[in-house]
Formats: sequence, C-alpha cells, structure tokens
Amino acid sequence: MINIGVLVSGRGTNLQAIIEAIEEGKIEGKIKIVISDNLDAYALKRAEQHNIETQYINHKEFKNREDYDKKIVETLKNKEVELVVLAGYMRILSSYFIKAYKNKIINIHPALLPSFPGLRAQKQAVEYGVKISGCTVHFVDEGVDSGPIILQSAVEVSEDDTEESLAERILKEEHQIYAQAIQLFSQGRLIIKGRKVFIKK
Repeated sequence: MINIGVLVSGRGTNLQAIIEAIEEGKIEGKIKIVISDNLDAYALKRAEQHNIETQYINHKEFKNREDYDKKIVETLKNKEVELVVLAGYMRILSSYFIKAYKNKIINIHPALLPSFPGLRAQKQAVEYGVKISGCTVHFVDEGVDSGPIILQSAVEVSEDDTEESLAERILKEEHQIYAQAIQLFSQGRLIIKGRKVFIKK
C-alpha cells in the first residue's frame, strides 16, 4: 500500500480512473491529497466526491517556479506521499521538485513517446499522418516528456480521425495503463536502468 499524491489542472478523467481502480482493488494505494494550480479544475470536485483531501495552490503567490514547487513538495511530504502522479497537470516541474521525488513522479502522455512530445499530441499525430498512435506512462525527468518509459498502448489512427476523435479513443487506453503502472510501482516491480524501465515478474 503506497501513499499517492495527484497533481491536476483540468477535468480529471485520469484521476477518476485512478480513484475507481483503487476502489476496485486494482491499485494497492491511497490518494492522500489532490493538488491543483487551477481553482476551477473539475478534478478537485471529483476528489471531493470521494472524500479525498484537496488543495488549491496559487502560483501567482510565489516569486518563481521553484518557490511554488517547494510549497507543493512540502505539502506532499506532510502527507507522507511516496508516489506523485501527474493527471493533466499543465505546469513544468522545477529541478527542485524532480530531485525531491527522484524516480517517484509519473506522467501519462497521449502519444507513443518519443513521438509527439509536448502539447496537443493527438493533433500532432493526425497532422503528421501516422497510422498508429497511443499513450505512454513514463517517469518524469527534467526534459519535456522525456523520462524513462514504463508502459505504452497503441491506438490505430483512422483516415477520418480528428484531434478530438483520436483523443477520445486514446483516453480509454490512458485509463487502463495508468492504473497498471501505478500498481506496478506500488508492488515495487519497476526497475530503472539508464533509459530503460524493467518490470520484475
């Protein structure tokens, strides 16, 4: 059983999937706190509906990104958080944050990394004309969507796909593999060697 902290900025569909996976016994963990940089994030309401503690931390009250992240790290440490999960969190983490939780921060990206990092990956995939896209769960390092890959799931791209239709199909896969990756972490089965993540049997 691990203590999880989730960072959110938006509607929180991945947060919802994680909450349900915990309630169904698919993840041996507990969400100790959900933190948002956006007061109006619907993800906060999702957490509150499941009696999970939430906190809004306004970045405008801090001099710089590192000071803001220090506040978040302090909050996570106070809750004895062992794994930080980014679920639609739209801020780049400072090196301070990444060092404080080295190899204990994971993110999900709606593309098969290293293809199409950054924002609007589904739009990038459709415009590029790829036949296969998907999603990737990865550890977070100091680059943009560049950390070691934990799990990936492929999604076929149709000729008539739009950014929205592809995003919808990818999201279903995100909900599956994010929960799987968190459970693997909880079980201590993820081993990082260089760029590679090995899953212990």
